[in-house]
Amino acid sequence: MLQVLRQHIEQLISLTDDEFEVVAAHFQEKRIKKHRFLVQEGEAVSCEFFVVQGLVKTFHSDANGKEHIVAFAKEEWWVSDYQAYHTQSAATLNVDCLEDTDVLCLSYTDREHLLSKVKKMESFFLKKSNYGYIALQRRILGLLSSSAKERYEQFLQQYPGLVSRIPKTVIAAYLGVSRETLSRLS
Repeated sequence: MLQVLRQHIEQLISLTDDEFEVVAAHFQEKRIKKHRFLVQEGEAVSCEFFVVQGLVKTFHSDANGKEHIVAFAKEEWWVSDYQAYHTQSAATLNVDCLEDTDVLCLSYTDREHLLSKVKKMESFFLKKSNYGYIALQRRILGLLSSSAKERYEQFLQQYPGLVSRIPKTVIAAYLGVSRETLSRLS
């Protein structure tokens, strides 16, 4: 699992073997079964997660129990309730495994310690955060101004190959359309 993390990090920054050894020491390996939560609304968020294998969805449930899917995270994606993680407050989002999932967990304390030990990781996390903000902006603008067809095409572009891994009802919820509308689009 750690080799996947190293390859992922080194797409953005270079690390020596010694530096990566320090990085690796701050992560914990975890296997989560399908339909189990990494993060649950109302609970403390102790970690951010690097998905090594598997698939998760991030969502919020409204007062009527309707799921509003914010994002998916597949292999080599990072996921958490970042507001809760960085402010050390209760989660407002759920992160649920759609498949059996292997993750590397980075606690907030370990992240801060890691950043003080390997300064290059500040650049890595800054770049990853910026990419996340860009993706979130695209998602919001897509929901506000794109047609259902355009949102579906954006989904296919952003998440190639996930159509076969995610139930159509979940994809429809992510797009904000009915299951029937999704069938007409696909």
